[in-house]
Amino acid sequence: MTTNPRIKDMAAKDRPRERLAADGAEALSNADLVAILLRTGMKGYSAIHIAQQLLARFGTLEELARASLDQLRQVKGVGRDKAIALKSAFTLAQRMARELQQEAPVLDTPERIADLLREENRLYDVEHFQAVLLNTRRKLIRVEQISQGTLDTILVHPREVFKLAIAANASAVVLVHNHPSGDPTPSEADIKVTRDLIRAGHLLKIEVLDHVIIGKRTAERAKDFLSLRELGYFYT
Repeated sequence: MTTNPRIKDMAAKDRPRERLAADGAEALSNADLVAILLRTGMKGYSAIHIAQQLLARFGTLEELARASLDQLRQVKGVGRDKAIALKSAFTLAQRMARELQQEAPVLDTPERIADLLREENRLYDVEHFQAVLLNTRRKLIRVEQISQGTLDTILVHPREVFKLAIAANASAVVLVHNHPSGDPTPSEADIKVTRDLIRAGHLLKIEVLDHVIIGKRTAERAKDFLSLRELGYFYT
């Protein structure tokens, strides 16, 4: 078996920690950054080699973040402590994304809505429906988790959305949900739910501004989300 070089045996300029200190984190590959979290390797396997195996096994950082401790430990060289370190790092990233919600940004475009909720939604295995509650200046009050469904179906009742909007004194809401398949194209059920909620909002004087569906980018699809308003599904 060919032994992979240990990080401590590399030239200083090639070690991930030294390169990060010299060139910044953006200069490092995903494998380099994961190797820093792992800290050390094991006999015959460097931390970088183990990081490469993790990325090869899970394919993307998104899938790596989804992995449970037991799934991480199935990769040779990843024990309990390394699995915990990885899980902690990804959890901190999710919490940082949630903290950004507390800065009350103006959410007046589907791009801004997607930016706010992308990191949270990309890790869900089933559909999750959220209501983004806004004040009269279109600034964030808070995001409410309304319901979750299966891989491709979600049930939402107007009562669940608007009782929360009324309690928050919101003047408008933006509906958001994810498509775990990655394709953000709205289904017939998505369109029906949207129109039902628009009608309910009219009665309660709470405007439904948009319904944003979050998926994944591909080579053929530059955006990872779609706006039902932009697609013409909102009544004029």
